[in-house]
Order: sequence, then structure tokens, then C-alpha cells
Amino acid sequence: MDPLIALSPLDGRYAHLLKDVRPFFSEIGLIQRRILVEVRWLQALARHPSIPEAAPLSKSAFQILEKIVTNFGTREAERIKKIERTTQHDVKAVEYFLKEEIAQYPELAAYAEFFHFACTSEDINNLAYALIVRDSREQILLPIMDQMIEVLVSMAHRYAEVPMLARTHGQPASPTTVGKELANVAYRLRRLRGQVASVPILGKINGAVGNYNAHYVAYPNVDWPKLAEELVVDLGLEWNPYTTQIEPHDSIAEWCHAIARFNTAVLDFSRDMWGYISLGYFRGRVKPGEVGSSTMPHKVNPIDFENAEGNLGIANALLTHFAEKLPVSRWQRDLSDSTVLRNLGVAIGHTALAYRAVLTGLGKVELDTSKLSEDLDAHWEVLSEAIQTVMRRYRLEQPYEQLKALTRGKTVDVAALSAFIDSTLLSPEERNRLKVLTPATYTGNAIEQASEIE
Repeated sequence: MDPLIALSPLDGRYAHLLKDVRPFFSEIGLIQRRILVEVRWLQALARHPSIPEAAPLSKSAFQILEKIVTNFGTREAERIKKIERTTQHDVKAVEYFLKEEIAQYPELAAYAEFFHFACTSEDINNLAYALIVRDSREQILLPIMDQMIEVLVSMAHRYAEVPMLARTHGQPASPTTVGKELANVAYRLRRLRGQVASVPILGKINGAVGNYNAHYVAYPNVDWPKLAEELVVDLGLEWNPYTTQIEPHDSIAEWCHAIARFNTAVLDFSRDMWGYISLGYFRGRVKPGEVGSSTMPHKVNPIDFENAEGNLGIANALLTHFAEKLPVSRWQRDLSDSTVLRNLGVAIGHTALAYRAVLTGLGKVELDTSKLSEDLDAHWEVLSEAIQTVMRRYRLEQPYEQLKALTRGKTVDVAALSAFIDSTLLSPEERNRLKVLTPATYTGNAIEQASEIE
């Protein structure tokens, strides 16, 4: 498709950035996994000793089925879509396609009616979507999350000793180090990444209302729940034994919520980086030929962090809707989840775009240590916290109130603080210790915290 006429920017402007996402969430990605589930179900039936009409598959028959799975591509997907134009049913089209594929092989042709045996479409779809969620998590989301965390840890170590004026409520506050602030983000993201990774992805294959009704009528002596569990587990998913026609999507909702929480932390960091660039703590690296503004030639804008913020907002709006909508279904089944599930890739596409924008932005910024030092030197009043706390230790009278009168709402220089320290009843040793303290050295254990983050 020509990107110029794409309805969504994911398939238009940003298409080149999402090539690795498309195989999971595209129509062909869904169909491929439906094919896999249908084939695995037939193979499971053929292995069962109490289903004589589906005798064990020969090695050659098994290999033919495996080739249908592994060789599936655009040509096969187009054939299924052509069948669907007649059936007006996407999963039934997959079943008919598979029957066509084995018709030329006499041994396999006898198994034709065991494709989709006792299945409802949701048996196939829930497992196909579960595989998409699992595979995209392992191959797309977690690797990019890990890359972001690794970059932040590296930067935390590099800038562990670089002092920085902190800001609480947007106002000058007790200093920290650049590395410590990056370490905060790395630690936060690593914990949230663990939550994304640990969400169990559930699946089921138990018929029209979850009771194996047709299964038991056809083969009363088969332990269908056991067979269903074995299939789901063999696919690398967690079995859900209690469902209606649909697997209730609770695990997908949990997955969406976990990603949204991670995204919120990344969004928070993107805004902070935007602010630090605005303050001049970081500056964008100039790239030859690049334009920052169509009218102001001097501009080097923090566009990567802005793009990340915008994409994360879209992603989280969708992820939150998915988490609220997908677990809700009228009685034993309604179809309102179908079109919603098809948009999972939109949320993950915007999420991946945002993560990559952050990585690009981090790769383009440089620390301006002179600006950091200048800001620290302009705000000696931040040492008032240290002075009043030491005065409290020695039980001097109203230390907080004295420092408040001296510094609140004022810019105080080193001379004024030094004079105040000399006026206190602190010992000469304590006065001298406080007088050598500077905003750049008043960073607590920030250096240690930044250096120790892993």
C-alpha cells in the first residue's frame, strides 16, 4: 500500500519504523496463528487413542501439515480472504482453506472434518490472539523496554557525579546528581517491565459455551478438559478451565494495564527530559541539514520526547479502553470484542514508536555541565535545609524559623549564608563544616545510588 494514502499514520508516515510490529498484528499475522491453532488441534485429536476415526498421523502426513504452517505466506492469506468473500466468516474460511490444502493427499483428506472439530470460532481466535500477545511481548516490547533501561543505567553511571539543582514544585530544591535522577527512572522502568513480563496469557478450547457439549456427544469417553489443557499448554499459554464461549480476556486486560503503567512512567520521563532541555541542562546535538523550525533558524527542538509523549497518550487511551472493554461480554457471548481485539496492534504500534523516539532522543542529547554549575551557584539558599537540620541536631532555638526568615522567597549568596552560620551557637568545627558545603557538594548519597544501579 502506498503510505501516502494510508488512513493510519502507523501504515503511512511511520510505516518504516514499524516493520517488526506488522507481522504480529496485521491480518496475515492473525490468520497465520489461526492456521497454527487449527493444525495443532487436528494433530492433538489424531494422537488421542480414544478417537479412532482420527488415527495417528504418519510421519509424511505430519510433515505436510507442518509445511502448511511454516510455508504460510501472502499467497495463502489471499486465498483465505477470497474464500471469506463467499463465507462472510473469517475463521470458517481458514477451515475451508485447510481442507483444500490437504485434499490432494489421500491420507490427510480422510481427516478433513477433524479440522475445527467441535470448535467455535472463539476457540481458534482466543488462542491466536493469545499467541500474538505472547510473541509480540517477547520479540517486540520487552527487548525495546530492556534497551531503554540499559541506556538509562549507562547514563546514570556516566553522570553519577554530575551535580544538578533539583526542583520540587518547579522551584529550586536540595541538589541531586544527573545520574541519580536517571537511576530513578531506570529502577522504576525495570520494576514495571517485570510486571509486563509476568502477566500470564490464558487460552481455552472448550466449545460453544465452555462445556465441551459437542465433544462429549461425539466421544463420551475422552477426557476433553485434559486434552484441551494439553493443547493450550503445548502452545506456551496458560489454560483457563472455566469460560463461556469466549475466554474472558482478563489476562489481555492485565497485559494492557501493565503496558499502560510502563508507558505512563516513560511519558513522565519524556516530560522531565523536555524540561531539562528547556532549562539548558541538556542540549540537542546539531545534525547537518536538519531543520528545527520553518522560520527560526536557531531552533533545536526536543521533538523526540514530544513525539514520545503524544504517541504514549494515544497508546494509553487505547490500552485503557481495551482493559475496560475486553473482559465484558453479554451472557455467553457477544461480538463486541472482535473489532476491539483487531486494534491491539494500533496501541502497540504507538507504544513502539514512543519507545524508539525516547531512545533516539537520548542518543541526541548532550549534557551542558556549565549550565548545571551556573544554576547551582545561583541558588545557595538551597543549603538552608542542611543548616537548619544540623541546628536541630544540637537543639538550637527555632532553626527552621531562622532559616525561613533568611531565605524564603529570596536569593541568598554564599556570603550571607556564611555570616548566618557564624552567628549561630554551633561549635567552631560544625560551623566550619557547614561553611565549606556548596550546592554542588550537597547531594547526599546520590553518587552512590547512581553508581550502584544495575
